[in-house]
Amino acid sequence: MSAASTHRGFVLTRNQIERSGQTYLEFWLSTDSGPVKLITQAQQAVMFVAKSEASRAKQVLLAAGLKVLAKELSLKTFTHQRVEGLYFQSNSQFYRAREVLNVAAITSYENDIRLTDRYLMERFICASANFVGRQVATSPSAPNTYTQYENAKLKPAEYVPQFTLLSLDIECSLNGELYSVGLSALNFKRVIMIGNPQGEDDWITWAADESDLLQQLMLVIGHQDPDIIIGWNVVNFDFRLLVERAKLNNIKLKLGRDNSEVFWREPKGDSQQGFVSIAGRVVIDGIDSLKTATYHFDSFSLQHVSEQLLGKSKQIEDVDNRVAAITHDFQHDKIKLARYNLQDCILVEEIFQHTKLIDYLILRSQITGLELDRMGGSVAAFINLYLPKLHRAGFISPNRPIDGGLASPGGYVMTSQPGLYKNVLVLDFKSLYPSIIRTFKIDPLGLVEGLAQPDDAIPGFRGALFSRDKHFLPDIIDSLWKQRDEAKRQQNSARSQAIKILMNSFYGVLGSGGCPFYDTRLASSITLRGHEIMQTTASWIEQCGYKVIYGDTDSTFVWLEHVSSPEEAQRIGQQLETSINQQWQQKLKLEYQLDCHLEIEFETLFETFLMPTIRGSELGSKKRYAGVKRTRNGDTELIFKGLETVRSDWTAIAKIFQQTLYQRVFDGQDITSYMLGVIDDIRQANRDSDLVYRKRLRQRLDKYTKNVPPHVKAARLADQQNQKLGKPLQYQHKGWISYVITLDGPQPIEYVSSRLDYEHYIEKQIRPIAEGILPFVGQSFEQITSSQLGLF
Repeated sequence: MSAASTHRGFVLTRNQIERSGQTYLEFWLSTDSGPVKLITQAQQAVMFVAKSEASRAKQVLLAAGLKVLAKELSLKTFTHQRVEGLYFQSNSQFYRAREVLNVAAITSYENDIRLTDRYLMERFICASANFVGRQVATSPSAPNTYTQYENAKLKPAEYVPQFTLLSLDIECSLNGELYSVGLSALNFKRVIMIGNPQGEDDWITWAADESDLLQQLMLVIGHQDPDIIIGWNVVNFDFRLLVERAKLNNIKLKLGRDNSEVFWREPKGDSQQGFVSIAGRVVIDGIDSLKTATYHFDSFSLQHVSEQLLGKSKQIEDVDNRVAAITHDFQHDKIKLARYNLQDCILVEEIFQHTKLIDYLILRSQITGLELDRMGGSVAAFINLYLPKLHRAGFISPNRPIDGGLASPGGYVMTSQPGLYKNVLVLDFKSLYPSIIRTFKIDPLGLVEGLAQPDDAIPGFRGALFSRDKHFLPDIIDSLWKQRDEAKRQQNSARSQAIKILMNSFYGVLGSGGCPFYDTRLASSITLRGHEIMQTTASWIEQCGYKVIYGDTDSTFVWLEHVSSPEEAQRIGQQLETSINQQWQQKLKLEYQLDCHLEIEFETLFETFLMPTIRGSELGSKKRYAGVKRTRNGDTELIFKGLETVRSDWTAIAKIFQQTLYQRVFDGQDITSYMLGVIDDIRQANRDSDLVYRKRLRQRLDKYTKNVPPHVKAARLADQQNQKLGKPLQYQHKGWISYVITLDGPQPIEYVSSRLDYEHYIEKQIRPIAEGILPFVGQSFEQITSSQLGLF
């Protein structure tokens, strides 16, 4: 390859390296011809200070022995102060300068942006890049083949990578001693197990001890050479432990593509999230990725998620004593443990394939510039997209508020009108907050320019004024909106989801004290405009003779009191959709001279709908309802929102009872015999398996002192019994506990010694659910239960 040739790739990892007092950037890319390592020319780290403070800043820095190059720039702050750029040859000098200026009470701007991020964002590079450079020989000690370029330069490109993945999972003792490591990839299955060879299984590599296991692991990963390593809690558990065991064995855990060592950073502050960095490889955790892609589960254990998504279970049946079972198998049946270890790897692979998580993360990176392994990152994504545009408009970013910022108003929630209704329409505004930003030109720079030139500005809330033509965020959203519509047409669900999550994050970013563009006028101009839109829409609907019984953020619930047929209700829903959209277009054109991007949709028809009261009150509840929804194919579906059946801390009997009871009420069926039958079954011990609570221990057991809830009592009892029997303690360090309420209090399901307190379940699980719906059909829990002799 010639030095002038241009190549394409996808950025895997980024790093800053210092040589002879200068900072260079290292980028690893996945390309069609294999992994590539790029080293840029020397880069200068930069921060900004107001021109009025530049002279004193230079004096303070020189007095501290720091070399700085100051340049007067045609940039200004949001308060219209001219600034100078302070440039540093090395990152170490940059970070030291930041501290020195802070001590001297000199405000510096954009001093928290990593040099690698700035390099990419200022070139509008979002993951995919064209690059040129001088090809050089690679290290002969590296375990893999890769191409290296010096003096590299990168530009934006469109490129879709084909990654190689490797799923990793470790098994260990309660104290962290390694037993085995499972590895799975396309056409590759391997378990490295400590112990003497057993059987003829060629997929098991036997290791003499822990040190040998780690050496074998480095060889296998080097040979497989994956772009991405996936796993379940793979960063905070697997890699944290691998790094710890490597240190104990005095081994450098060299998993980088250039034979470099794994870098591990412990969590900071209250964070539980550590960080692992491997040159040329990305480590992606399945749990964090699912949460980032907005998946929700009662539990994110591999057992539960694989059952929900794949219909498959882990191979060790005794879930609550898994560590003890693993230790037993390591001592007595290593082949069984190897199968279990490998099965976990395969389950993680299949979950990634089923959910297309890698596709989602690739698209997110290509849209926002976020690293593949960056979880969350809404603020960083916003900065990546917004800051380079802002610089070209002549402004620098403000700093994050020191006090974390003031709270902004939340979304609109109307006090509901409780009742049991027929034919309730739900009209939803399509992406309401992004639509408001587009329509009313809500934007950080737009606020600055609007306040500077108020005569023709668009009014916001809390004193905000927005420029009609100087802004970026409305255009960014407009572009994303069109991309999402195109993704929907192409049925590209991963891309559509990535764009939706990004667009919906912008309101939260502008209202977050962790964002440098935070301004309460920005967030308030979104939410309070939403309040106005929802209230105005409701008034228009009621002027048509229909009754609005509830409203929530972007949804309006309309009762068609005098409509009897679902067909007529559907027709009215479509009419309201058309009418409301036309009225908003006319209103915004007339009052603000704005094009309207608001769009309401007739989303749902509930043929039967329950809006409950707040418990112990006659007031209507919020964000809680149930109903029978008519689907597009003509079927019906029972929907619950915010009620017991969707809560993870209620028992199975509660969920089953609520679903059946509500369905019977909605269908007009007999409920008395059903309720009495359930209560009788509970008292006769026929439903014991449905009476188990499962709850998470969110802190160590010894941290629960003042308030000791039932699940903690059960966990302590379980570990007391484990200790007596010489078994490993299960619940000292967080986790999940399954327990029942007995006549002697809460007991773990492993050690139930007393009769269950059936009256507890009737009073705390059955009664509250019944009382939530019975008054709407003219009945009560007492009336029904007292009809059965001896119940009370």
